[in-house]
Amino acid sequence: MARTAVVARETRETQIRLELDLDGSGRAQLATGLPFLDHMLEQVARHGLFDLTIQARGDLHVDAHHTVEDVGISFGQALQHALGDKAGINRYGHAYVPLDEALSRVVIDCSGRPGLKWFVEFPRAYIGEFDVDLLREFFQGLVNHAKLTVHIDNLRGRNAHHIAETVFKAFGRALRQAVAHDSRAGGTTPSTKGVL
Repeated sequence: MARTAVVARETRETQIRLELDLDGSGRAQLATGLPFLDHMLEQVARHGLFDLTIQARGDLHVDAHHTVEDVGISFGQALQHALGDKAGINRYGHAYVPLDEALSRVVIDCSGRPGLKWFVEFPRAYIGEFDVDLLREFFQGLVNHAKLTVHIDNLRGRNAHHIAETVFKAFGRALRQAVAHDSRAGGTTPSTKGVL
């Protein structure tokens, strides 16, 4: 069964269409209006081997907050839909990713309970024109709507771009592991409760 989803989200602040294929090849077609966000989302697709298409228009004349948050929400909704009942998946995933001096760790539980632990500090407030505070908002929206428990820790780093990139690459790798099918599970739900 295809693990795909299409989400269309329209508010007074944003219009977003997002397509996700969990069993893709890492192809990304991204147009959020925010080149740095596109660059980060491409890391998730490439390292997660997900196919991801996003078309977004937002009130960027105000600032980027609504667009970034709503892309996260849409990604979370698509992920929850594509995972279905989660039968047969690994459920857990983790990854450490370095980039030069930076190192980040992401640990994921497809638990059905939203929770984000964010321990990332940036040495500056902006990467180009992109406000680094918005990266946490992206993940908060995603986690809330995908109902994931996610721990994100930057362990070291001096360069803000490197720090952000290790976080998104590690998220892609950890998510890839968590949503992969476990051939030994026999299609059972990875929980003693029988449901996630």
